[in-house]
Amino acid sequence: MSEITFRDLDGMAEFRTAEELQRAVWGEGDKEDPADLMMVMQHEGGLVAGAFRDGQMLGYVFGFPTATPGVQHSHRLAVLEAARGLGLGVRLKWYQRDWCLARDIRHVRWTYDPLRLPNAALNIHRLGAQASTYLPDYYGAMEGINKGAPSDRLMADWFLDSPRVVACAAGAPLPYPTDPAARVAVPADFGALLHADPAAARAARLENRATLQQAFAQGQRITGFDSASRSYLLTTG
Repeated sequence: MSEITFRDLDGMAEFRTAEELQRAVWGEGDKEDPADLMMVMQHEGGLVAGAFRDGQMLGYVFGFPTATPGVQHSHRLAVLEAARGLGLGVRLKWYQRDWCLARDIRHVRWTYDPLRLPNAALNIHRLGAQASTYLPDYYGAMEGINKGAPSDRLMADWFLDSPRVVACAAGAPLPYPTDPAARVAVPADFGALLHADPAAARAARLENRATLQQAFAQGQRITGFDSASRSYLLTTG
């Protein structure tokens, strides 16, 4: 099997491929980022990079500068279903970290669905990000795989040269908080629940929203994720 390479996108044909990849991952109706917008954002200092094998784009990551110097917003990360299991999501994020540090960007933030188990495990446990900001119905009504429930999101904060992220980058297991202030469980498969029982999915969303908003208001933040119990681990301080 050919080696997988990671690099910035080059030329409009590759940006159009990234646009098509979004439709394949999120489904028709979920508005994709246009190829020309991604090209311009890259030209103005943003990151648009892909994972390639034999000339085929298997996944990509898209981030852009914010109003705060040294902070990048990571807007999209997508991997084709056929390429799942190759660790491309985490490898694209490590590419992003190297890219940012080379440009003196020390903080990357992005939004993600707090009830999607794979994203929680990746963002919090494998990458070492933290979260203390809850954004109710952030994108409004959505289509595709997100249709049917409020588009609530957590803001992940990824401090690229923090000890926890440095340890994760080196492959060291991220220790769980020894005495968490709270544990907040997530469904085993929110996507399947949303498809099979939208009312139950909406109820799970609202319960998770109330729990995390209350915890954040009390000064707690997410600093760990226990995949075995499918639970966020929250600490104070």
